[in-house]
Amino acid sequence: VQLQASGGGLVQTGGSLRLSCAASGRTFSSYVIAWFRQAPGKERTFVAVISRSGASTFITDSVKGRLTASRDNAENTVYLQMNNLRPEDTAVYYCAADRENNILAKRNREDVRKYEFWGQGTKVTVSS
Repeated sequence: VQLQASGGGLVQTGGSLRLSCAASGRTFSSYVIAWFRQAPGKERTFVAVISRSGASTFITDSVKGRLTASRDNAENTVYLQMNNLRPEDTAVYYCAADRENNILAKRNREDVRKYEFWGQGTKVTVSS
């Protein structure tokens, strides 16, 4: 599967953005999709993951209540709705995919090495 993230941009503190991760291929619903982010000079870290059907999502604690993940399998797209953005949310956001359902387990879902496919990233800048 090929992934393409989009929707990033410059926003003021408290603003909102919706990121999209569009995928190619007819088996999109077979993939668990995750969002990671990488701030300048820092490692890539887990943000959220959504199950194949969209029924289950896991969000990292630091963004709970502000960021939510959803998916539309008919449109081969996963979304990351970002509200009440803060300067510390500034990063390049990446979507990633994997076919193994056990990647939803906590020991796996936050590990960048577990994901087979990656998109190119979209940059989010939050000004103070």
